[in-house]
Amino acid sequence: MKKYLLLLSLFSTLVFTQTNIRLQVLGSGGPESGDKRASSAYIVWIDGKSRILIDFGGGASLRFEEAGAKIQDLDVILLTHLHVDHTADLPALVKSSFFTSASGQLHIFGPDENKFMPSTEDFIERLFENDKGAWQYLGDHLDGSASLQLKTHTIEDTRKPKVVYTLGNLRISAISVHHGPIPAVAYRVDIGNKSITFSGDMNGDYHTLGTLAKNSTILVAHNAVPKGTKGVGAKLHMTPDIIGDIAQEAEVKKLVLSHRMLRTLGRETESTKDIRKHYKGPLQFANDLSIYRVKN
Repeated sequence: MKKYLLLLSLFSTLVFTQTNIRLQVLGSGGPESGDKRASSAYIVWIDGKSRILIDFGGGASLRFEEAGAKIQDLDVILLTHLHVDHTADLPALVKSSFFTSASGQLHIFGPDENKFMPSTEDFIERLFENDKGAWQYLGDHLDGSASLQLKTHTIEDTRKPKVVYTLGNLRISAISVHHGPIPAVAYRVDIGNKSITFSGDMNGDYHTLGTLAKNSTILVAHNAVPKGTKGVGAKLHMTPDIIGDIAQEAEVKKLVLSHRMLRTLGRETESTKDIRKHYKGPLQFANDLSIYRVKN
């Protein structure tokens, strides 16, 4: 019996490390109406299963269904920050688990608090906590009663990559990025020798993303503002030349541009030209449900 369990364990490890990895964009838009896109959300598929979710903004719940993803396959949700267009569909996702076989712990990671935002742990409690949450009837996902339990982790401000989660040959690292006054985190997902880095919303002022993304197989960067943006937009988001500079610094193998808003849609040629001043590698503009094979 022990020999059988050992062989089963080894087989499970081998199956997990058969690194058939895909990145799927669920939502490639921003918080505005009129772009005909879901807000920010991404899935990392590992061996055909939707294992990792990054952000889950408005419209992402429908895209999740259209992609064939299953909440019972999720191990981790990574929230880059707590703006509406990155978190709005979380309650719908949690409620959907009632009609599935989802069980165990679903880990949620996100940034710490400041005077503008709660910590990620407080945020999830404010959504779901018994007798207090906006959707308090879902409090059983926090108190141990429901089959699926949410385990929330707040990431303190860090200007160096910090490993926040490991499982087999999966490793997730985080680093703080500058998104104006809002606490924000970029993530790197390593599976064996393949990696995807997610910038989230940021403008580059911390100069941290290049370190996190070093030699990434894919860098997902947010193309929310065009060349020459000033004022609030420039404090919140990277212009195309900054994206190109970071991609070149990090020597990423492929660049995917997402979080495409009305002010950048239709300006792909101009944005590409500015990025190409620095980065010469493969570049693609994401759409909802776009899929990218992650291969070296």
